[in-house]
Amino acid sequence: MPRCREPVLSQVLTVAQMRAAEEDLIAAGSTVDALMQLAGRGAGEWVRRIAGGGSVTVLCGPGNNGGDGWVIAEYLREHGNAVQVVQAREPVTDAARNAKALYRGAVVSAGSVTAGDVFVDCLFGSGLTRALPDDLLALLCDLAALHRHRIAIDLPSGIESDSGAALNEGLPEWSLTVALGAWKHAHFAMPACSKMGAVRLVDIGVAALPGAARVLAKPKLEAPAADAHKYRRGMLGIVAGEMPGAALLAATAALRAGAGYVKLAAQAAPLVVPPELVVTGDAAGMLADARTSALLVGPGLGRSDEASRLLAAALHAGRPTVVDADALVLLRPAMLSGAQCILTPHEGEMSALERAFGLSGAGLRRDRALALAEVSGAVVVLKGPDTLIAAPGGETVLAPRASSWLSVAGTGDVLAGAIASRLATHCQDLEQALRAAEEGLWLHGEAARLCGPAFTAGELAHAVQAALKACHGGGYEGTS
Repeated sequence: MPRCREPVLSQVLTVAQMRAAEEDLIAAGSTVDALMQLAGRGAGEWVRRIAGGGSVTVLCGPGNNGGDGWVIAEYLREHGNAVQVVQAREPVTDAARNAKALYRGAVVSAGSVTAGDVFVDCLFGSGLTRALPDDLLALLCDLAALHRHRIAIDLPSGIESDSGAALNEGLPEWSLTVALGAWKHAHFAMPACSKMGAVRLVDIGVAALPGAARVLAKPKLEAPAADAHKYRRGMLGIVAGEMPGAALLAATAALRAGAGYVKLAAQAAPLVVPPELVVTGDAAGMLADARTSALLVGPGLGRSDEASRLLAAALHAGRPTVVDADALVLLRPAMLSGAQCILTPHEGEMSALERAFGLSGAGLRRDRALALAEVSGAVVVLKGPDTLIAAPGGETVLAPRASSWLSVAGTGDVLAGAIASRLATHCQDLEQALRAAEEGLWLHGEAARLCGPAFTAGELAHAVQAALKACHGGGYEGTS
């Protein structure tokens, strides 16, 4: 197996893609039994680390996820853990039957299980599309309630892999979810990801699949060139509107995300302006300035006729532009002049964009974002507790769960400022716009982590600099 598989391990696969990847491994000489041993023993090591010397109860279902459970149980037994298996159903696949035959430990009835240390859910895996029957749902919930730590293998039972939908109400919450072979979309999609606890990945040698989504990674950010100056580092122009406070938040973040010069064009100057921020009342002059390498329009813009005029002027300037907040509601297809744009909608703004661009709004979040990216030609950052990025051409990037303390007014303005600042530092092609969106989104999530609980948007904006410092000169760093 290659020594450096991080880019491969960042991919996120659908159920169909995962099956194809496993078939490729088998065609290359592996077997279902060998892959099950590799996955199960890898997951077993994660369980062993959580359990320490404690007792473990493994719930095994009828399919290959149940087979993984038999392998996990035997691995734990070999390493000295007190382990017992509850068999929910007889195995129905050859690999699961073979794994059961290799297990040398105790098999017990559900009624005999008492309170224990660790419960491992191997009832159903990533192929589940129907709700759990009542008896299995009750069994799963009862056993989970008896244990201090709960670990789901591949996916928690009762979760649909491709969408992250909960197929049953009242499913347990998990301490840890161990993905097998590759990340699945449910690991990053609500509501499923909110219940999974920490997430870890077991590598079984799956190859990179063309067209697969990938996980947002820690960027590698370098210091400016030795001969850099403020314009070469990137000049960002921010177009403010009726409520300059939102634009000021964006500017505060942008100043700390790498741009060499941030200029705010405001109809009315904010009450308090940091000395390092240049404020002008001449929006037209800023838009015409050839040194302006990127623009941000939307935070605090308002939705008046004047706001619409400012948006149109900004887009007509032909600079790479981040379009956020009110500007997303005002945006019409005819305003896009061919300059590279990054759109940063939340769900309500996404619906407005779909209406404006004649899209149905149906389907999964990632499919909707991809549809908007294709029809608009823009990179789309669809915000929410399961934020994702979609680019024209089909590339999809999924963000790991960020701090839920981000649910406070103004944090979207901070995100827009961070992305726009990164856009100002980069070139003007699609690849660099996608790169800027990824870097800004990562900095935003890391800043929230560094802030801890109950921060304000202003505190978040100032923490962007510490987030940038954390990845300055760093390499790839994935979720696992």
